Amino acid sequence: MIDQARTWIDAAQRVVVLTGAGISTDSGIPDFRGPQGLWTRNPLAEKMSNIHYYLADPEVRKLSWQNRLVSPAWAAKPNAGHLSIVHLEKRQKLHALITQNIDELHQIAGNSPDKVIEVHGTMRRVMCWDCGMRAPMQKALDRVRAGEEDPKCRACSGILKSDTISFGQQLVPEVIDRAMRVAGEGDVFVAVGTTLQVYPVAGAVEVARDAGARIIIVNAQPTPFDEVADAVFADSISEVLPALFEEKT
Repeated sequence: MIDQARTWIDAAQRVVVLTGAGISTDSGIPDFRGPQGLWTRNPLAEKMSNIHYYLADPEVRKLSWQNRLVSPAWAAKPNAGHLSIVHLEKRQKLHALITQNIDELHQIAGNSPDKVIEVHGTMRRVMCWDCGMRAPMQKALDRVRAGEEDPKCRACSGILKSDTISFGQQLVPEVIDRAMRVAGEGDVFVAVGTTLQVYPVAGAVEVARDAGARIIIVNAQPTPFDEVADAVFADSISEVLPALFEEKT
């Protein structure tokens, strides 16, 4: 089946890739819902990801800042899965890269920032909930290391958080609109490392399928779209994506 899927990629002019947390697990960043997922092992982590708890409870914020300090993402490096999508772009086949991830490993790997659509924002920036100020996350983390348990915005004294979309927080309509638009413009749509359970992003698969694209799913766990996909792979992302995307030598 991998050879058949490879022929679709080779013949494609516009490949759209959607990535979720599963592509970053080989870089040492745990996913959320898998058997060893962050929320599976630590229910409190899910509470820290909820905007209502975060804004209302200083203790949740303090714990969140401590978690940010020790996040494995700071030391993570792009893996073979990330790098294979860079190869796809170099082959001029990557139309767009929609990602649910906040780690920026796609850009670090070498994908063009203008190709990457970050539907959940980025952990590498901090933002003020009150005035909207944005700055590099490391500046805020330096303040935490210096002893500030819950640093406030220096411009307005508002609450600071990572520039990511938390649960209970509205997605940015323009970003979602762009993601859905590009999903309908590809001739092959590849969903990687995502359970395809969170809407509206999961709906990109339906948009792509309705537009006539081939659907390829690469994910360790079953997804709701497996039955309508043209190909499904449950093997290692770091092995499957290079086999699909990289030019044969």
